Amino acid sequence: MHALPSFAQTFTAWCNSHLRKAGTQIENIEEDFRDGLKLMLLLEVISGERLAKPERGKMRVHKISNVNKALDFIASKGVKLVSIGAEEIVDGNVKMTLGMIWTIILRFAIQDISVEETSAKEGLLLWCQRKTAPYKNVNIQNFHISWKDGLGFCALIHRHRPELIDYGKLRKDDPLTNLNTAFDVAEKYLDIPKMLDAEDIVGTARPDEKAIMTYVSSFYHAFSGAQKAETAANRICKVLAVNQENEQLMEDYEKLASDLLEWIRRTIPWLENRAPENTMHAMQQKLEDFRDYRRLHKPPKVQEKCQLEINFNTLQTKLRLSNRPAFMPSEGRMVSDINNAWGCLEQAEKGYEEWLLNEIRRLERLDHLAEKFRQKASIHEAWTDGKEAMLRQKDYETATLSEIKALLKKHEAFESDLAAHQDRVEQIAAIAQELNELDYYDSPSVNARCQKICDQWDNLGALTQKRREALERTEKLLETIDQLYLEYAKRAAPFNNWMEGAMEDLQDTFIVHTIEEIQGLTTAHEQFKATLPDADKERLAILGIHNEVSKIVQTYHVNMAGTNPYTTITPQEINGKWDHVRQLVPRRDRALTEEHARQQHNERLRKQFGAQANVIGPWIQTKMEEIGRISIEMHGTLEDQLSHLRQYEKSIVNYKPKIDQLEGDHQLIQEALIFDNKHTNYTMEHIRVGWEQLLTTIARTINEVENQILTRDAKGISQEQMNEFRASFNHFDRDHSGTLGPEEFKACLISLGYDIGNDPQKKTGMMDTDDFRACLISMGYNMRVPAATVRRLTGRGGSSLQGEAEFARIMSIVDPNRLGVVTFQAFIDFMSRETADTDTADQVMASFKILAGDKNYITKDELRRELPPDQAEYCIARMAPYAGPDAVPGALDYMSFSTALYGESDL
Repeated sequence: MHALPSFAQTFTAWCNSHLRKAGTQIENIEEDFRDGLKLMLLLEVISGERLAKPERGKMRVHKISNVNKALDFIASKGVKLVSIGAEEIVDGNVKMTLGMIWTIILRFAIQDISVEETSAKEGLLLWCQRKTAPYKNVNIQNFHISWKDGLGFCALIHRHRPELIDYGKLRKDDPLTNLNTAFDVAEKYLDIPKMLDAEDIVGTARPDEKAIMTYVSSFYHAFSGAQKAETAANRICKVLAVNQENEQLMEDYEKLASDLLEWIRRTIPWLENRAPENTMHAMQQKLEDFRDYRRLHKPPKVQEKCQLEINFNTLQTKLRLSNRPAFMPSEGRMVSDINNAWGCLEQAEKGYEEWLLNEIRRLERLDHLAEKFRQKASIHEAWTDGKEAMLRQKDYETATLSEIKALLKKHEAFESDLAAHQDRVEQIAAIAQELNELDYYDSPSVNARCQKICDQWDNLGALTQKRREALERTEKLLETIDQLYLEYAKRAAPFNNWMEGAMEDLQDTFIVHTIEEIQGLTTAHEQFKATLPDADKERLAILGIHNEVSKIVQTYHVNMAGTNPYTTITPQEINGKWDHVRQLVPRRDRALTEEHARQQHNERLRKQFGAQANVIGPWIQTKMEEIGRISIEMHGTLEDQLSHLRQYEKSIVNYKPKIDQLEGDHQLIQEALIFDNKHTNYTMEHIRVGWEQLLTTIARTINEVENQILTRDAKGISQEQMNEFRASFNHFDRDHSGTLGPEEFKACLISLGYDIGNDPQKKTGMMDTDDFRACLISMGYNMRVPAATVRRLTGRGGSSLQGEAEFARIMSIVDPNRLGVVTFQAFIDFMSRETADTDTADQVMASFKILAGDKNYITKDELRRELPPDQAEYCIARMAPYAGPDAVPGALDYMSFSTALYGESDL
């Protein structure tokens, strides 16, 4: 004979607790169910139903038939019997028999247990935890070792029948006494048979879970009559939980709003700071900091702002659904305040970006002008070097006649050269003036250098005039002049000046922003190169004059000093400068070619950005329009609309990489210093604003539909009613704004059969002015009708004071902020409130009265015994002392507390 599992004794006792009601019992659970008769009887007793007539024969087939009838009955109750067959039961298979009994226990003793929306095992465990929570040394976490010390069983009995056990005398270190006490009391006074053995429980490291659950379920059913008080406690817990959750949501809103406003307050002064920088590098760093703000710092705040609006709408919806007063944020933290602050932030952001780009353009222009100034000044200073000393010479005093004439001609050539340099001096002064007007940071040094050049130029002019006067006085004494030297000097000077100008132009820096500008420079350069052959002919002619002078000197043995007395320009200088010009030409070619390639690259960037922006911009607008249509159309259920919106949200989120790609292209454009784009009317700012509005709109629309579902489910509104409400609302929403004005709202209520004010005149066949106006609106009339005409048509003057008062009351409900419009959510809340049944202050008051044992007050001990600890302390902290004539010390007033929960008094 093999040993039975430890829980077989428990199962046997449980079966006998029911079979004894039919006047029988079993001795051996392995054998007594084999013929199926007592098994069918057990099922009839515990279910209260009649099974098919059993077979009374003794043959195996009769036993199998009876067992099959029992198993079929179990299966008809929704129980799946896995691997349990009639043959195994008839053959006395212990494992199958015990499995079948455990299935019956689960179905008929445990499955129907439900505590706070849990069921079966979890519900039974939660019930045990709730009932034993006030008892020290009891911590029920499972159905095995938590029960070994016996205090759990004693606590269950004492909680419901405190007179049966003196719980204070029990000791945790004496589990045998505790277990036997509980088993004996349960058998004697609660009609619960002894299903467990105390020695087995204490001697086993882990008692059998099935045995404990079976025995504990008997306590649950024995005490099920105490469910009335528990139901009342559950109602109070539910109400208090809603109140606590709403308070937490309010605190979260206040903190999030405060943090967001503080961030905006800190950010706006940074964006409004217009302190300029002196260098391009510093301004580009500011631009990079601004890009980091746009990419990294602002997007999370956009999400916080959107989440703040969603939390606010959800909180107001929950408050309306639970009959609580509307939530009014602290001063300055309304959604409208946040939107206004956000608008100021975006305005400052736009101005800051425009200022940055203008400053970069200004600094770029300044750098170019400063470099041009330095180059021209250097050339001019190099030219003037030694000129003052030359003009101060008095060499004419000891010169021969030919030398004097040569000095005079040389001076004339110098005056020609001086006049040619007048334009360069004027250009230097003009550039310095422009640098001053553009507020160049190094203007003092520029002005000092420019002033020095101008003073030197004036001095050169004075010295030149003085020397001419001296030479002209001497000229009367001198008559001979070497025409060839003079001709050489006159032609060499302008040619030298032309070469210096050419070298200056070829080395001049340039800045362009379009292909057309670089093409213009290239054309000018080609025209310059076309003049080089003629210039070369002039060079050869000048050199020919010098060669002719040399030939005359050699032919006639003229005693010359060896240099041209009329000019310092030598053939070597002309040839050297000419070679330099020829070397600068290909450099200029390369520079223009490189700039042309850069401008082509910039044009590709413009086209690339324009192509994407021209697709993304209309896509965002189309999505905004489609979302607007979905929010007002009635295609399918609210869940269908929500699913459709979530699909839109997913498609929008999936579109984000294209926005990021466009941001990357925009960054490349800014890094390339491209400031305009003829290929698109969209700027990155337009795209960003549209994208942020699209994300906010889809999130807000989803939230509105979720709140409508929440309202519909909480208020028990059918889909047909929701469709009727939406159809009426859309009909009167003429401008498709998603809101109704007071007149449109009133007409909508009338179209739905709502009697505003219960005015007696409604039954006289007459309408007052307001009702007639609403009726006309409901039929589609344009209500620009004079009041006198309305009075004439209605046959009445004025309006019903009672109807006006009632409509004003309704408007205060649906438009608590007095914005002058009614949203669809507020409209649904009002219509559902007319028929839906929700918890009221009277119901909560009645529940407290049950817990208080029909007294007008309740004590702290009663609250702590019947409610969870946190909610019991919540009530104790907020309940006022009871002051009635029947008050006792520590009595609390639950009536004023109940009214305060629903805003009917102060909490």
